[in-house]
Amino acid sequence: MLSWYVDASFAVHPDMKGHTGGALTLGRGCPVLACTKQKLNTRSSTESELVGVDDMMPMILWVRLFMKAQGFKVVDNIVYQDNQSAILLERNGRASSSKRTRHIEIRYYFATDRIAKKDISVEWCSTSKMLADFMTKPLQGKVFTKLRDIIMGSELMMDT
Repeated sequence: MLSWYVDASFAVHPDMKGHTGGALTLGRGCPVLACTKQKLNTRSSTESELVGVDDMMPMILWVRLFMKAQGFKVVDNIVYQDNQSAILLERNGRASSSKRTRHIEIRYYFATDRIAKKDISVEWCSTSKMLADFMTKPLQGKVFTKLRDIIMGSELMMDT
């Protein structure tokens, strides 16, 4: 089972663009980490989360195909997020869109197609357990230490 943690920070750069962070864990440690500035301005944190998942999709799909090519059976490819609205939009596409989200470009619903094809599944993860926060927010103290230890593999990933 591949467990991806994807998070986005809304309008954190001087040009008001968001930031995407992602991490893959196979139970202990994180062999794949990603951290990137988003390429466009978004109007909400929910839209930033959609753009963040879209930014990570090539890597999420490639790792799944790579693991299969190596002979491993990929039972599930789970993307964990901490934004319920983004999860709803990813699962249902435009059907969940409202007056506040109709401006979102259709290309950011690519995840909806991949969910329908069972290439990925999207699950909710509480913000307190979001591993990708390490790449998107300035953490300090116990939270920083805990996430660093999980990423380095010296501590097991907690249940989501």
